[in-house]
Amino acid sequence: MKKLLFLFLMLSAVTTMSAAPKKSIVDRIDPTDWYVGMKNPTVQLMVYGKGVRDAESVTTDYPGVVIDSLVRLDSPNYLLVYMNLRDAQPGTMKLTLQVKNEKGKVKKEVVDYQLKAREMSGDKRMGFSIDDVLYLLMPDRFAQGPSHQAQVKGMRSYKEDRSAPSLRHGGDLEGLQQHLDYFNDLGVTALWFTPILENDSPDDPGGWSTYHGYACTDYYRVDPRFGTNQQYRQLIDACHAKGLKVVMDMIFNHCGFEHPWVADMPTKDWFNLPEWLKQSGGTSDTRGTDFLQTSYKLTPVLDPYTSEVDLRETTEAWFVSTMPDLNQNNPHLMRYLIQNSIWWIETAGIDGIRMDTYPYAFRKPMAQWMKELDYEYPNFNTVGETWVANPAYTAAWQKDSKLSDENSYLKTVMDFSFQEKLDSAKHEITDDWWRGYNRLYNSFCYDYLYPNPSSVMAFLDNHDTDRFLGDGQDALALKQGLALLLTVKRIPQLYYGTEIMMNGTKKVSDGYVRKDFPGGFPGDTHNCFTAEGRSKAEQDMFQWMSRVLHWRQGNKVITQGKMTQFIPYKGIYVIARRYQGRTALTIINGTRRNATMELKRYAEVLAGVKQAVDVPTGVTYDLTSDLQLAPRQTLILDY
Repeated sequence: MKKLLFLFLMLSAVTTMSAAPKKSIVDRIDPTDWYVGMKNPTVQLMVYGKGVRDAESVTTDYPGVVIDSLVRLDSPNYLLVYMNLRDAQPGTMKLTLQVKNEKGKVKKEVVDYQLKAREMSGDKRMGFSIDDVLYLLMPDRFAQGPSHQAQVKGMRSYKEDRSAPSLRHGGDLEGLQQHLDYFNDLGVTALWFTPILENDSPDDPGGWSTYHGYACTDYYRVDPRFGTNQQYRQLIDACHAKGLKVVMDMIFNHCGFEHPWVADMPTKDWFNLPEWLKQSGGTSDTRGTDFLQTSYKLTPVLDPYTSEVDLRETTEAWFVSTMPDLNQNNPHLMRYLIQNSIWWIETAGIDGIRMDTYPYAFRKPMAQWMKELDYEYPNFNTVGETWVANPAYTAAWQKDSKLSDENSYLKTVMDFSFQEKLDSAKHEITDDWWRGYNRLYNSFCYDYLYPNPSSVMAFLDNHDTDRFLGDGQDALALKQGLALLLTVKRIPQLYYGTEIMMNGTKKVSDGYVRKDFPGGFPGDTHNCFTAEGRSKAEQDMFQWMSRVLHWRQGNKVITQGKMTQFIPYKGIYVIARRYQGRTALTIINGTRRNATMELKRYAEVLAGVKQAVDVPTGVTYDLTSDLQLAPRQTLILDY
C-alpha cells in the first residue's frame, strides 16, 4: 500500500511539472497591435523580455509582411523589430522568435500579433479648429461613476482623499460619460482631458506624479483608476454621438519615474542626463546627486544669442526629479512616440492632441513628428504648450512661420500673451495708453507675426495658472474676459467650472485651482450639473455663457469674419467681426464708471445700423444715438 501511495505521489509530481507553463520569452510588445493601410507602411515593434535582445531570428510567413531589420539595444531585455506592412491585410500575424539561452540551447516562441483594418482613411479625421470651443477638465476632479473602485489591485500605493488637494479624488471616465448632456447644454464642442494614461506612481505630497497624470508609466494603457482602454473608446464614441470632439493630452518631454524604461534603460541615451538614474539607485530620490532641474525658461530655444548652458538647462534638464527627461534625439525612442500618437488616433478615435511642455523637447524630432502626423492626417490638429507671453515667440512655433529657421509643422500654439495681458487688465482702469484693455489691443496688433491667427488657442486660465477669478467672484470682469475670448480670431479654451464661477489660486498648492466639480461625486450636496442645484450667481453665469456659446456654434461671423479692433478710447475697447453683411460687435467698458460710447467714431462698422441685439441678454439697443455704458459693462451686439 505504501509503495502504491509513493508511486501515485511521484506520478502526480511529474504531471504537475509537465503541466507547468513554460516561461515566455516575450513579456509584452509595444504597440499592442497595429493597422494596415497606413501611408507609412513601416512599424516598429518594441519587444520586452529577459534576454530577448539576443534573439537569433524573428520571422513571419504572414502574407505581405516583410521584416526589414532587428535593432539590438544596450539593454538585453529589449529588441526592436522593424517591419513593412505595405501589402498586408488585416488578420492575426504569427511572429516566431528564436533565442539561445545561457546553455546554448535555442528556444523558439510563436507570438500572435494583430493587424487591424482602419476605420477610415487619415484625411477623413477632422481635428478641432476655430469652429470649436474646447473645455479643459481634469478627470480625477470632475465626476465619479457608480462602478468606481477606491483601490485598484496591482497599482502602487495610493490614497483617495478629497480633502487633500494633492492626492487622488476619484474622478473617472464613467463619471465623465454620465454628464455629456451637460456639455451640450453649456454649448462647448470639444473636450480636452488632462492625461488619462497610466500614471502608476506612489503618492507624492507635492502632487507631481499622482492625480494629474503628467508622469506616464505606460503609453499604451489608460490608468486603471480612470477606467480601461475600452471605456476610453466608449466615452469618445459617446462624445461623438453628441457632437463633441475629444482632445488627448500627451507628453513626449518626460515620463514617470516608475516607467519600466527607468529601471532598465533601453539605451544609454534613452534619457537626457541618464547618470542621475544610476546615482539615484532606481528611485526618484535624487538627494546626494547633482540633480539639474530645468530653468523653466523657454527663450533659449529660439534666442539667437543663447549660451550652451542655458539651452541645456531648458532642453535636457529634468522638469522635476520624478519625471525623467526623454531624449527625442534618439531615433528609436522618437519612432516609438510617433507611433504611439498614431495608435491612439486609430484606436480611440481622438480628434486632436495637446502636447505638454512642447519647447522643452528637442525641436527637430518634434517637427518630424508633426510633419508625419500632418502627412497621415492632413485635417487633424495638434496644439503645443508654448508658455512664453510674447507674440513673437509664440508665432515662431507655428507651422510655416518665417520667424524661425526651422519649420515646427505645429498648426496650433497657445496664446499665453492673451492670458497674461487679460490677467493684468482685469485689475486695472483702461487708460489712454498702456493699462487695462490697451494690453489686449497691443497684443492683438502683432497678429501679423502669425502664419495663421485663426489657429492660435486663447484662454483665460488653465490647470497650471490661478483661476481667472482668483479668490474672488467678480462676475463683471469674468464676462469681459469671456466676451473677448469667444469673439476674437482665436480657438477658445475654457477651464472647467468657469461657467459656475469656480475660483482658486496656487498660493498653497496647485490643487486649489483643481478643485472638484460640485455635484460630480457621491455625497455632494451642491450639484452644479443642474439649474436647480446652482446658486443664483452660478446660474446667471452659466446662462450668460451658454447663450454666447450656442450663438457662436456655426457662426461664420466669428469663425471666418474679418476682425477690426479699435484703440481703447475713453476707456472703451471695441472689436468688430464682419462676414457677408453680418457683424458682431464686442464692446467693453474698461472703467469703473459710467461711460459714453460715441458711435460716430465707429461709423465704419455701424453705418446705417439702427439697432442691435445683445447676445447674452437678448436686450435690443438703439444705435441711432451714443451708447450709455454702466461700469465694467460688456455687450456682444449682433446685427
